[in-house]
Amino acid sequence: MRITALPLSVLLVATASAPDTVRIAPPYIDAPEMAVRRATPHGTVHSFIMHSRDSRIFPGIRQLDNAVTQRRDAYGNRIAAPADEESEAAPYRREVLVYIPAGYRHGTEAPLLVVQDGRDYAVRVAAALDSLIAAHRVPPIVAVMIQSGGGDAQGSERGLEYDTVSGRYAEFVEREVLPQVTALYAVRFTRNPSLRATMGGSSGASAAFAMAWFHPEWYGKVLSYSGTFVNQASPVDPSTPRGAWDFHARLIPDSPRKPIRMWMEVGSKDLHWQDPEPTYHNWPMANDRMAAALEAKGYDYRYVVAENAAHVDGNVIAQTLPGALEWLWRHDTTGSKR
Repeated sequence: MRITALPLSVLLVATASAPDTVRIAPPYIDAPEMAVRRATPHGTVHSFIMHSRDSRIFPGIRQLDNAVTQRRDAYGNRIAAPADEESEAAPYRREVLVYIPAGYRHGTEAPLLVVQDGRDYAVRVAAALDSLIAAHRVPPIVAVMIQSGGGDAQGSERGLEYDTVSGRYAEFVEREVLPQVTALYAVRFTRNPSLRATMGGSSGASAAFAMAWFHPEWYGKVLSYSGTFVNQASPVDPSTPRGAWDFHARLIPDSPRKPIRMWMEVGSKDLHWQDPEPTYHNWPMANDRMAAALEAKGYDYRYVVAENAAHVDGNVIAQTLPGALEWLWRHDTTGSKR
């Protein structure tokens, strides 16, 4: 076993068998980069609303509450149902927050970080980027933080966007969200995928990985907290019948290595941590296997297991987010094309 010092004011223990896996333990303490300091230049955060009526890719659904959708297995997991029994057409509105770093010159190409469930992370992402950019530890990144269309899990708009194993959500971001950001704030984004990242927690994390997996020409970096690499997709796609579980069970092992760099975390007491494999719904097991699949194919990844941490644990995020961003952008601090 070796001890690796990272810029988090904590020691991360890396196992000898998997040197890209580290374990952290309580007490979880906010990284110093998360503190707001007057002397640090601060970016600005803007906000606008997108409506379902304006989307050709996601026109809107909502989850039904009926005898079919209330069914659960012995472990409390939803039992798959036909799509038309799980949801119905319905409108939504979503907020999009945009962090623009201090000193950004309008019209110049910027590195990009897309954040799912954006409002949940906006304050932390802005604080971390302010500190890291000022210290030249990451380039001047623009963060586009997007709320889902609402609901959660099978049959919901959020579930459709985040749990679907396809490139559809990435195409929504690229074709419908980013052009609005450019039009409203005169921000241009680099086309270099090695300077474009996507981030999320839970289903937002599996969506982040799907964005890079299906569109590596757009996204080369992924940041995942408590990734939902489990069977939660609806409607069921015959090509990936176990939903995001198929990423580590089949898609990664059976495909050539893609140019993706990934930082990922899971709590040891994450969701359904005691469920057996046949449920395909054990978060720590799924993330362990995701890391193993990445390791076997030679991916550039870092896997953090947070002892006694829960699902998308806020204390863990506050401790690790600056270091995760810096690790993803190592060697990419200038923002220039490589």
